[in-house]
Amino acid sequence: MIPSPSGYSLLSPLLLTAAIGLLLLCHALWGWVPILDSANLAFHEAGHPIFGVLFSRLAVYGGTLMQLLIPAACAWECYRREQRYGFYVCLAWIAENLLNIARYMADARAHELPLVGGVDPAAFHDWTEILNRWGLLNQDTALAVLVRIGAMVLMVWIVKQAWTTACHWKLGCDI
Repeated sequence: MIPSPSGYSLLSPLLLTAAIGLLLLCHALWGWVPILDSANLAFHEAGHPIFGVLFSRLAVYGGTLMQLLIPAACAWECYRREQRYGFYVCLAWIAENLLNIARYMADARAHELPLVGGVDPAAFHDWTEILNRWGLLNQDTALAVLVRIGAMVLMVWIVKQAWTTACHWKLGCDI
């Protein structure tokens, strides 16, 4: 993986664990994370025309793709620069976006979430269109559960890696 820089402390994994806990608390209380999810929504909406320019049938996928590609690009850059905890933060950002995607996916039939611009969800819901194309609309909530599980597994892995890294380099222990 990434080589260890000197000066690791236990503060880094502690802050990362607290941040992930805060993300999960926000999702539990409100279903979204203030400020962060406003940015995520902007990336999502920008993805529709960007991918739509390539091929009109990709436009519906563009929102979700961009929502994942922006933090993935940031993660790659942190990895490339050997900024281990920056890499972990970006992976947590991806996991948080997966929680949002799962919520939107689970709404594919229910159409309860408000959409940007007040458009009719029956006509413009991304995941209704995507799952209809795949013949999986009736599985929207089951697929959303799988995505949520994936997000949670990623968050647990990030926390484990952060503590393992700090323990290994600071204390010389093996977890």
